[in-house]
Amino acid sequence: MTHEDYMRQALDLAREAYEAGEVPVGCVIVKDGKVVGRGRNQREEKGSALSHAELEAIEDACRTLGGWRLSGTKLYVTLEPCPMCAGGIISARIPELYYGAKDEGFGACGSILNLFEENFRHHPKIVGHILEEECASLLQAFFSQVREKRPENLKLL
Repeated sequence: MTHEDYMRQALDLAREAYEAGEVPVGCVIVKDGKVVGRGRNQREEKGSALSHAELEAIEDACRTLGGWRLSGTKLYVTLEPCPMCAGGIISARIPELYYGAKDEGFGACGSILNLFEENFRHHPKIVGHILEEECASLLQAFFSQVREKRPENLKLL
């Protein structure tokens, strides 16, 4: 399978999040060509600020592989990780990160800062812009829908 194939699986999870009323971000973690972790945003459903797609996928992969070190894995996520998720990637020792759309508001892989360039002992390889247009379009559609539904006096997320 190609990087695009794995990102399409992450996009499927992002679409599930969209349908559930969540910000549409999906993530898969791959080891030896097999998906070992899946996650999508579930902050609203779980009522938890920690329920980002990446952290959900990391937790799933840890259960699948039986430990917290995710050496030899690749993480595919539809949106550039935020600082919290980048920290989770570092902590889990994930060696490769592939993302779709840039996140100009919270991105920690180059948009706002690059957490992986700091003096941590682990520095994942980062590859961005995988199916970027598809990933960005899904997010734009979601936030356009949110803006249409909100009262004028409320600010967007």
